[in-house]
Amino acid sequence: MQTKKFGRIGLLMGGPSSEREISLKTARSVYDSLIALGLDVVAIDITSDDPQETARLLSSHRINCAFIALHGYFGEDGQIQSILERMGIPYTGSGSQASCQAMDKRLARGLFAAAGLSVPQAILLSKQDRRDDEYVRSQIPFAFPWVIKPVHQGSSIGLSIIDTMDQAGQALQVAFSFDRQALIEQFIAGRELTVGILDDQALPVIEIVTRNKFFDYQAKYQTGFTDYIVPAELDAGTTRLVQAAAVAAHKAVGCHGYSRVDLILDAGGTAFILEVNTIPGMTQTSLLPKAARVKGIDFSALSLRLLELAYEKK
Repeated sequence: MQTKKFGRIGLLMGGPSSEREISLKTARSVYDSLIALGLDVVAIDITSDDPQETARLLSSHRINCAFIALHGYFGEDGQIQSILERMGIPYTGSGSQASCQAMDKRLARGLFAAAGLSVPQAILLSKQDRRDDEYVRSQIPFAFPWVIKPVHQGSSIGLSIIDTMDQAGQALQVAFSFDRQALIEQFIAGRELTVGILDDQALPVIEIVTRNKFFDYQAKYQTGFTDYIVPAELDAGTTRLVQAAAVAAHKAVGCHGYSRVDLILDAGGTAFILEVNTIPGMTQTSLLPKAARVKGIDFSALSLRLLELAYEKK
């Protein structure tokens, strides 16, 4: 596809979520790569979650296509996708339904399990539920450690790993400060892996080795806390198993074109699906571009391919 056929590209960035700063970093890298390709790009800072206001903003820029660089609420949850669909504007990434399903960790878990994939045991708590120690302990069928996290958040925001009941109240309070629902999930010990998906096919597996207790916000976005092994040092059979699980998870929630799937590989060789990221980070050092480079796809080529996939979806 010739680049002039893309028309004017709106690079949607910022957003009203707690991941706004991450989005702006993604947008800067994508903007530079698209401009270097000679494309007509306008950066559009999304500051409101009002659908009508957002639609008016997009209309004012007269864009032909949207490159979504929004993360979290209003970016990955299907809301901006629904607006673009109503406006008839092609956009990068998965459709509104798949985006909504992937962002809802409770719903996504059910889809993974229905596809025959392994997921950690978990229970759902709502903000209005009883949260005293006796009640919470009575609901949990698995031993410590527990992972407590908001149902609709990314970038490990609001996530805690706890080892005792004394820590549960504070961890739930943190999770509920970001969402009305939280998951208490079985902690799976093992190797933390992530698999980028491009053209609905798996890229090389990446192993994440962090110096923190887990791959938290600091480990993800500050240098010096995490090492990335690309490709992961796995035997051929395990690599195929992990990649197949990632592609199956991508398809289970209905993703299109690209995503990034996070997994834990336990000591017994079982790949547990944690989540599917429908709009993974896209800086020069982000995980999806790292995996793509191993396959000979540089950042500019990756950005261009995501635009091509947007038109193919349309």
